[in-house]
Amino acid sequence: MRIRCIACDVLARPVYLAAAQSPHVVDVVLERFGLHITPKKLRQTLQAHIHAADEVGGYDAVVLAYGLCGQAAQGLQAGTVPLVIPRAHDCITLFLGGRGRYDREFSACPGTYWYVQDFVERGDSETTSLSIGAFTAGDAEAVYAEYVEKYGADNAAYLMEVMQAWQEHYERAAFIELGVGEGQNALAYAGEIARRRGWRFERLVGDLALISRLLNGDWADDFLILQPGQFIEATGDEEVMQAK
Repeated sequence: MRIRCIACDVLARPVYLAAAQSPHVVDVVLERFGLHITPKKLRQTLQAHIHAADEVGGYDAVVLAYGLCGQAAQGLQAGTVPLVIPRAHDCITLFLGGRGRYDREFSACPGTYWYVQDFVERGDSETTSLSIGAFTAGDAEAVYAEYVEKYGADNAAYLMEVMQAWQEHYERAAFIELGVGEGQNALAYAGEIARRRGWRFERLVGDLALISRLLNGDWADDFLILQPGQFIEATGDEEVMQAK
């Protein structure tokens, strides 16, 4: 099988490793993390990459090393081959190996500023103030409209207040160690930022299982597989997204 993988560059090292170890032929395309600041632009960019894979031809599937990412994946359409994406809200799920562990970490400490090696090494002035997995200002309009439709205006306003409140009160910085490459400088940087901001600092061991499965073609359970022409639709429940 030949796979086209479109990935955020905060996943560069683990994606390249998984591609090298995959039994399939995998072509990797990276996009910069800063596009998350404007989900609409990220959506357009990802859709363009999906179309480009059709133009190149010869692929059996296109896979996205992304989550829903502030609704950026909402509405993406599969081209002429299946499109596969993890059932994840954001890349933290991919770094932690699954939704179960992600939910436990979020419940234990929602005010967490997340770091991984590629985020530190590839950050720039546009992204260094933004935590991976964070809800950004660019997401707000789309999320609010979705909440109004599902829950009504009053409930939507309340939910938005709650979402913004925990982000304004970070209390922990967590560095996810993925065991790919020499990450001591990135670890030290994250620890120093946590110290300056008065946050508790923790090192967590990452889990590359989801990323490996994505590039190995093992798509049972934790992945959404869209057939040609289908769209991604956010569900607002534990399934995260579905095919439309």
